[in-house]
Amino acid sequence: MKNARHITTNDVIDNRLKVSNHQGTVPKSKLASGSVVGLYPVILDGGRTIIYISDVSKEAETRKKYELRMGN
Repeated sequence: MKNARHITTNDVIDNRLKVSNHQGTVPKSKLASGSVVGLYPVILDGGRTIIYISDVSKEAETRKKYELRMGN
């Protein structure tokens, strides 16, 4: 057997109860990653693709870049 310690049920419960495993200690900025709050949706391909941008004035540029990448 390798240098591994057998993990008992008590070890698993103790790890689950550690303070470092609770969501209360995770910074709010990390919990909000992937959020679309404050972003403007640009709907492409007849609704099949949605790209979220932060600057509404760049919508036309975003559409043009998408068309060039997709080869349409």
